[in-house]
Amino acid sequence: MTQGSTKKDIERRKKSKFKVGVIGATGYTGVELLRLLILHPDVHLEVITSESKAGKKISELHPSLDGIADIELQKIDTIKNHELDLVFLALPHRVSMDFVKEHGLDGFRIVDLSGDFRLNSASLYEKWYEKEHVCPSYLDQSVYGLPELNRDAIRNANLVANPGCYPTSTILALLPLIQQQMVDVDSIIVDSKSGVTGAGASPKTFTHFPNQFGNFFAYGLKSHRHTPEIETILGTVSYDQLTVQFTPHLLPIDRGILTTTYSTPRKALNEDLVRDAYLNYYEKEHFVRVVDQPPSVKNVRGSNFCDLYATYDERTNRVITISAIDNLVKGAAGQAIQNMNLMFGLLENTGLKYPPLNP
Repeated sequence: MTQGSTKKDIERRKKSKFKVGVIGATGYTGVELLRLLILHPDVHLEVITSESKAGKKISELHPSLDGIADIELQKIDTIKNHELDLVFLALPHRVSMDFVKEHGLDGFRIVDLSGDFRLNSASLYEKWYEKEHVCPSYLDQSVYGLPELNRDAIRNANLVANPGCYPTSTILALLPLIQQQMVDVDSIIVDSKSGVTGAGASPKTFTHFPNQFGNFFAYGLKSHRHTPEIETILGTVSYDQLTVQFTPHLLPIDRGILTTTYSTPRKALNEDLVRDAYLNYYEKEHFVRVVDQPPSVKNVRGSNFCDLYATYDERTNRVITISAIDNLVKGAAGQAIQNMNLMFGLLENTGLKYPPLNP
């Protein structure tokens, strides 16, 4: 496959549905991909895989899809029997890179939902993920899949690294401030809270119901792997080396992320200047809504929206931003489909025009 697709190729394919596969379809993000893809007007879901559940129908494992997506799960090695335009890798960190090393990028384009290709340095990856990167040459070919930042590069990419959920909520909240050099970049504080689906479907002690219900706590203090992702991506638009103090917390809810950031102005600011910066920056975006009051995770649930509030506190001389996303949609599957739409030359919001669930 050549880099990207020619206009002629895109127009030819628009006449028929693009064929896609989901590798690792049984986890939370995999099932969320299926929920959105089965109603996408320009996509045919050709194959879904699971090594441990092959032979079963996805609706047997996830009854919410009964009568909607009664598709049989297959082993990964069967994808060679399918002519695919793109595959989504809904695989764990450290596993996606094995798939890319084995299959390359000649047969189909890839949107990877793990963290294996989000960082531009193998040594940085190995420091934070504590595993050797098996195909570092692909890091240079990967495009970070935040459409609001890298839209043009995503269109021509063969390998897109879908952003993490915490970084999505953080980067969108800080982009206008960093790009317009409105705040100091050496001591930004990020405080994020996530629902338990962000930890994946595999059972863990700290997500076990008796431990989680009625509880609220910080984790990954000083060491969460999303820290270098946030710093690296915001660093691409920063005027100087950027440092973020990132602290994640676990909420006793199933899905949603609320992120609050605090930064210090590097020039005179007021409420109107801050608000106008955000309104102007995101004016033409499909999925970023600049709101007039602090957002709630309930108001983005099940949607691809990021609700974003920005304000200035004169008393403390701080810029405060608050963002809300659904970690499984804009933080994972929805953003992956948004990237796919760009790669296929489709309207960016195709198959994603779902209003949030409320309440």
